[in-house]
Amino acid sequence: MGEPIQLVGGFRALLMQGLHPRAMRGVLQNSAFMDPSEAWSRFVRTSEFVRVRTYGTHDEVERAGRRVRKIHATLTAHDPDTGVTFRLDDPAALRWVHVGEVDSYLSVARRAGVRLSDAEADTFVAEWRRAAEVVGLAPQDVPGSVAELRDYIDAERPGLRFVPEAAHPLRMSVNAPLPLMLTPLKPALPALTLLAFATLPRWARRLYGLPATPLGDLWATATLRTLHTGIGLVPASVRYAPAARRARRLMAA
Repeated sequence: MGEPIQLVGGFRALLMQGLHPRAMRGVLQNSAFMDPSEAWSRFVRTSEFVRVRTYGTHDEVERAGRRVRKIHATLTAHDPDTGVTFRLDDPAALRWVHVGEVDSYLSVARRAGVRLSDAEADTFVAEWRRAAEVVGLAPQDVPGSVAELRDYIDAERPGLRFVPEAAHPLRMSVNAPLPLMLTPLKPALPALTLLAFATLPRWARRLYGLPATPLGDLWATATLRTLHTGIGLVPASVRYAPAARRARRLMAA
């Protein structure tokens, strides 16, 4: 989780989330998505939650989980397809967000060249069941192996689509709502978004209305490997975030 290449995994996870109509509408109807100040604040809060959930103490994780569960339980969204109003802690939507995240981090890591055996990949998926508990899901209700992960995604595919009221993420990246101090990073966002799109399964790219060919798969994998190899030349003291460095020290001890 500490590998910098997982920035691409995080973007891919958001793109996977965006294909679940209820998950996407829950976001669209409860946040000022294109307001520069609000969008950035939401990104910072989400990033901090992922950091705490991954590296925090048990008490820190429990506090963060209670806060997120409380927010989800008090917010609702409307499904125009069925006319139903649903809460943001809808288990089906939460499960898809969870799976999209796990699948994205694992897929990007392995394609980038992070060494994980098949058994270690299964362990990674199983360990993420604890993350599912943090947002209110029962561990047994989410996949516990790579095979279960794939079976779940395959079963969900018929109900997935990109809702028409949402702005296309690729277009959004061209005019990303960043705070003034981060404006110099703006030119890199379309390239990062394009790479995240390219790492999606071909069926997912088609749902976004984008080309989906084996050549795109090869380009994505080659780019991930090149980036990961280049980043690997940076000293670990700089390459890894403080929380990840601390985790590595604890594991070594």
